[in-house]
Parts: sequence; structure tokens; C-alpha cells
Amino acid sequence: MTGPTSRLLAVILGSYLMIVLDVSIVINALPRIHSALGFSATGLSWVQNAYTLTFGGLLLLGARAGDILGRRRMFVLGIAIFSAASLAGGLAQSAAWLLTARAVQGVGAAIAAPSTLSLLMTSFPEGRARNRAIAYYAAVASGGGSVGLVLGGVLTSFASWRFGLFVNVPVGALLVFAAPRVLQESERRTGHFDLAGALTSTAGMSAIVYGIVRAGSAGWSDAVTLASLAAGALLVALFVANERRAAQPITPLRLFASRERVGAYAARIFFVGAMFGVFFFVTQYLQSVLGFSPVEAGVAFLPLTLTLFATTQFVPGLVARFGNTRVLALGIATALAGLAWLSRIGAGTSYLTGLAIPMLVLGAGAACAFTPLTSAGVAGVAPEDAGAASGLVNVAHQLGGSLGLGVLVTVFASASPKTDGLAHAFSTSLTVGAGMLAAALAIVVATGYRRRASASIASLPSSAATPAERSETSSLAA
Repeated sequence: MTGPTSRLLAVILGSYLMIVLDVSIVINALPRIHSALGFSATGLSWVQNAYTLTFGGLLLLGARAGDILGRRRMFVLGIAIFSAASLAGGLAQSAAWLLTARAVQGVGAAIAAPSTLSLLMTSFPEGRARNRAIAYYAAVASGGGSVGLVLGGVLTSFASWRFGLFVNVPVGALLVFAAPRVLQESERRTGHFDLAGALTSTAGMSAIVYGIVRAGSAGWSDAVTLASLAAGALLVALFVANERRAAQPITPLRLFASRERVGAYAARIFFVGAMFGVFFFVTQYLQSVLGFSPVEAGVAFLPLTLTLFATTQFVPGLVARFGNTRVLALGIATALAGLAWLSRIGAGTSYLTGLAIPMLVLGAGAACAFTPLTSAGVAGVAPEDAGAASGLVNVAHQLGGSLGLGVLVTVFASASPKTDGLAHAFSTSLTVGAGMLAAALAIVVATGYRRRASASIASLPSSAATPAERSETSSLAA
């Protein structure tokens, strides 16, 4: 890539890495945040969920804002809000203060993140350059979490958990300075903001996740748990009804007309939910059961991180040779094997055989899964729906993290750690996470990604390719 192209890619990937990394950078600090700010065991999960729910819930509104007001402008605004909220979170003196800052971080991320993939798609022509750029983007999406674990562990051990948030401030300032000088502004489109859709979807999913997490401590028959779940279901139903009649919905329902894309979104929800569980529970297992320091816990994830990034380099070639479906199914199956192995942890588990090697397997599988999932999630959409489809990929990612973590925290609470030991509760939670990967694999097999949608990642979006190009790329899936 040329100098200007490299700088453009560096800004896009740097911003997305900061956004994705912030999902996990505080995970290694959770034991210290727990004691410093007085969180409960189940309430601690909201340090993650406050961020991912606002992030995922407002992503599609952020995508629409980019289409109407300009993607570069929204990118800069989102990074600025994200950085300011990071500073506020680092200064937090109470649980409520931190959760509010995390929620505002999610708002900033929701404004900026949709523009990253859209700007990447419009900045790189179809072919080798776009293939490579999307592979790097997928590597950031899948590997940013594990990088955050390492960095968060280092900052927590040698400085404070607060620096996991403070680190975003100078990076964000640099990105705000560089973006107008590197990125081209997109053509603006006329339109309206679907505020009703954004509010009902965000509130609905928040209520559902709250109900699931509360069930871990209060039980499934608790009145507040049932009321929260019922309210969430009603709000989601209202969201769907609103999208049917809205003149310009944030989620055009035609995007769900493709069975293959729906399968990609559903599989991503289950897959990311399981991966969030790995990060959340394994880092606490390492510190609470095996006695690792935060930095040691972060470094312990290097087998997963390094394998993931190394394997990602070969995924475009594998997709070109074998097609999305085969590579995706192989990746999920490999990740399932790694997580099933990892779930056997106990009080006396050896790091090498019980953690490092399974994480190697898990990292290789994740690398092979995320690029095809990203490809399938935006394949075949019309140019006017590119922003919404890109937003849906990110929504599925964040929604999967919130729902998956909510379910697994409930499983952890129900495993009676005080009676059976923390190791047993961690093992049980990871076993359910392996079940999520099995569900993702079943979805991939059932939907099958027909050839027209399982072409190589060069076909993104296929509607922008010529008929000859679509025919050529479709044949690669055979």
C-alpha cells in the first residue's frame, strides 16, 4: 500500500481498535474495580454491559447519521465523545459514575464505529487491496479484545485500573487531529433520523439483559426479573412494528430477506457471546483461583492473541480457495474444540495443557470465523443499504457480547461458587459458552450460505460488482 493509503488504513483501524479494545481493557481490572467502587458479583458485569448495550443499541442510528451528516464528520464527533467519556470514567469515584461514563463511551463508539467499515469500503477498490483491508479489519474486530486484556493487565499492575480508560484520551486526540487530514468526506444524503427505532431497540435489549443478569441473584420467578424481561420483549416488538412503517427505518427489514445474512448475524451473536465469556471468566479464574497478577493474567492470553493475528493473514486465501461456508464452519468447529477443552479447568489445572494449548486452538478457530462472518453480513446489499448493513454487523457483535455475558453471569451465579468452589463455577460457565459455539455452528450449517452470498470477501458488496465479477466470485465458493 502507498503512503497515503497506509495512513488512511492506520486511522480507520486505529480508531476501531480503540473502540473494540475498550470492551476488554477493563476486564483484568475487574477484581480491583469490584473492591474500589463496591460492585456486587453480578453487578460487575455492567461495567461491560453499560458500554456494549449503548454501543450496540445506537449503532444503526450512528450509521444513519453518517449517511445524512457525513461519515467523516460523525467519525470525528464519535471519537471526541468517546475520549471525553474515557477521561470521565477514569476519574470515577462511584459505581454509578463509572457506569454512566461507560454508557456515554458506548454512545461515542456507536457514532464512530459504523463509519469505520463504510469508509474502508469506499476508500479501497474491490480486489486485492480491499481483501487485505477487510482482513485487517476483521483481525481488529476479533483480536482487539485479547489485546485489551494484555494492555489492561499491564496498566492495572504497574499504574492503576483507571489508566485503562485514560489511555484512550491521547489516542483519541491524535485520531481527531488526523482524521480530517486523511479521510475524505462522504457524499451526504437527505433523510430523517429514526429516533423511535433507536430508543425502542436500545431500551428493549437493555431490559432483557438486565432481566437475565438479575435472575442470577434474584431468581427467574422474581417479579422485577419477569417485569424486565416482559418490558424488553414488548419494546423489541414495538421496534419491529416501528421499522415496518417508518419512512426511513434505521434497520431496513429488507436486510433480513437473505437467509444467509440472517444466519451470519445470528451466528455472530452466539460466537461473540461465547468469546466475551472466555475473556470475562478466564481472566478472573487466573487471578482468583490460580493467583495470577493482572499483568500475568493479561500475558496468559498471548497464545490466543498471537495465534489469532497470525492465522488471520491466511484467511483471505483460504476463503478464495474454499469459500466462506467451509472456512466459517471449520473456524467455528475449531473454536468449539478449543473452548470445550478450556472449559475443563479446575483448581489445579496446569497453565500449559489446560489453558495455553486450548487458547491456541480457540485463537485459530476465531481467526477463521470472524472474517467470513464479516463478509457474509454485508454481502449482496444494495449501495444505499451499505451503512445499515455495516451497522448490523457491529450490532450483532455488541448484542452478542451483552446477551452472552448476561446469560453466562447468570449461569455462574447459579453454579453456587461458595459451595462447589470458584473453579467449578468458572468451568460451568465456559461449558455453556461452548454450547453457544455449537449453536453458532448449527446455524451456519442450516443456513448454508448459498454460493451467491458465500463468494470471496472481494465481492463486498456484491451489488457494486459487475455481472462478470459476481459470476467469478460466486464460483469461488464451489
